Amino acid sequence: MGAAKDLVRLLILVEVVVAIAGPGAAALSMDYYAMSCPFAEYIVRNVVSEAVMGDPTLAAGLLRLHFHDCFVQGCDASVLLDSTAGNTAEKDAPANKSLRGFEVIDKIKQMLEAQCPGVVSCADVLAFAARDAVLFAGGPYYGVPTGRRDGSRSVFSDTFTALPAPFLNASSLISLFATHGFNVQDMVALSGGHTLGVAHCAAFKTRLTTETATLDSGLGSSLAAACKSGGDSATATFDRTSTAFDGVYFKELQQRRGLLSSDQTLFESPETKQLVNMFAMNPGYFFFAFQQGMLKMGQIDLKEGDHGEVRKSCRVVNSGRW
Repeated sequence: MGAAKDLVRLLILVEVVVAIAGPGAAALSMDYYAMSCPFAEYIVRNVVSEAVMGDPTLAAGLLRLHFHDCFVQGCDASVLLDSTAGNTAEKDAPANKSLRGFEVIDKIKQMLEAQCPGVVSCADVLAFAARDAVLFAGGPYYGVPTGRRDGSRSVFSDTFTALPAPFLNASSLISLFATHGFNVQDMVALSGGHTLGVAHCAAFKTRLTTETATLDSGLGSSLAAACKSGGDSATATFDRTSTAFDGVYFKELQQRRGLLSSDQTLFESPETKQLVNMFAMNPGYFFFAFQQGMLKMGQIDLKEGDHGEVRKSCRVVNSGRW
């Protein structure tokens, strides 16, 4: 009886993935590695579990890696490629300088190559690792369809307009996310990924002086002091539970304690305020909407077949050159 229920849940999950993922979903499969590398997910989960247990702040880093990968050239692990003598890669762009978790991905890939050489793509590793990071931080579990291929292009200038800037207002965020097929709910739910992690003063210092009407005065004073003593590299957490995946982020927005302009705008804008209130009141619904958003994000501009490869090392293309 229990096995039958599990099968029904799996079939429902597959239907949901296909329904919400849109074009490109058919190229991926929930059992893509079932025969070629059946323990792939377990290997990823074990490494991520060990990493997050050792440093809970890595959950945010692994989630952010997947996001920054998919929004630039699609989910193709381009964010993992190292710069070369003739090319500055995405990871060295200003918006990506603070990315973390590369060493975790390296360890996962090394273990996968030892078990199943040339089978599991770095793009799929990022998708698995982000899901497991969220899970171990207390967030929802969701199935990850796989079969992505790794790309060969990684250019720092591609990040300039592809990634959401910390000063964007709700209308601009809605427009940017819409270019990738997201609706307003998806955008607000994915912004809720900021329930994990920190931002640097460089990203929010302008808010401290130009948006005082929408910034809690106590928080503003605390942030100003931190930036004054630590400079642009000083950090502050997005919410009070920065290593726990929960709905506190949205409650902070209600109290005008959003760290970035692009956070607080979600509460201030009539286009998104109702969703912030809903997610703050019902974290379970936030979890569901976040799952939907992540499944959609994992389908952005997929590379398939000859349009991609499975890298042996996530840091370099297989040919060893651009």
